[in-house]
Amino acid sequence: MNNATFQSDLELYGPGAQGTAAPTLAEARSYCRRLAGRHYENFSVGGLIVPRTARDHVANVYAYCRWADDLADETGDPIRSLELLDWWQAELEACYEGQARHPVFVALRDTIRQFHISRQPLLDLLTAFRQDQTISRYETFDDLLGYCRNSANPVGQLVLCLAECHEPERIALADSICTGLQLANFWQDVARDWKMGRVYLPTADCRQFGVGEACLDAGKCMDAFRDLLAYQVGRAEAYLQVGLPLIAKMPRPWQLSVALFVQGGLEILKAIRRQEYDVMSRRPTVSKWTKMRLLAGCWWRLRRSGFGEMTA
Repeated sequence: MNNATFQSDLELYGPGAQGTAAPTLAEARSYCRRLAGRHYENFSVGGLIVPRTARDHVANVYAYCRWADDLADETGDPIRSLELLDWWQAELEACYEGQARHPVFVALRDTIRQFHISRQPLLDLLTAFRQDQTISRYETFDDLLGYCRNSANPVGQLVLCLAECHEPERIALADSICTGLQLANFWQDVARDWKMGRVYLPTADCRQFGVGEACLDAGKCMDAFRDLLAYQVGRAEAYLQVGLPLIAKMPRPWQLSVALFVQGGLEILKAIRRQEYDVMSRRPTVSKWTKMRLLAGCWWRLRRSGFGEMTA
């Protein structure tokens, strides 16, 4: 949400609105659909690709993530954000106890029951959002992967629950895709994150390549920075490539969605390379035309291969 919308929704549904009557399930579902449609930049396309029977449930999960993200990032006060994230977790626990009142949790409760979703991936996401309030640097790549295990991988695990194929082999592949996507977003947003006081480039790697924070502050793409980012882009690509076999292992109605997520991540990395790793002067993006081309390409390749193995 933008900040004004967030503040408005917080007044309506936040901790100070305890006396508000819980919405009906239909009202709650409608709220989550509106939230997803307004704010998820890929949802208008992604919603058409997700199996029809799962669209409301995807919107419910997205709404949970969107609220948590905004509670973490839109207050401008880490202490207040931590308080609100504690409240959000209490609402989640109430949801599992059958006492949901917030529209997101009224809708999510139905999804949780239907797909037997455990608390853990939803709690892991909150761990990552809390971490953003207290940690702004990561010493090693392994430290950063630890963050991704909470910030990104639970999303893939939730999708597997909705696709009713949540088992160890698929979980490992989904984790690799989600980690790769998270890393791609980090390298796409180096400049934006710097302005927010966050650096996801591992500190040890920055030292190895001779990139100090003064370089980030200057906003200039020096040769050392290009070399550092090329190294990180290669890492992100490797995680996405490892996860590619998940496409063929998903139920047929979900294969196109997963293929688009992977190819979208790879396209972000291509955009970074096309800019010769200069993400400081201009944020690399994937155009609407490219997204539609990816959609057509993924659909055709999956159809041609009979939804068998698909590679990048």
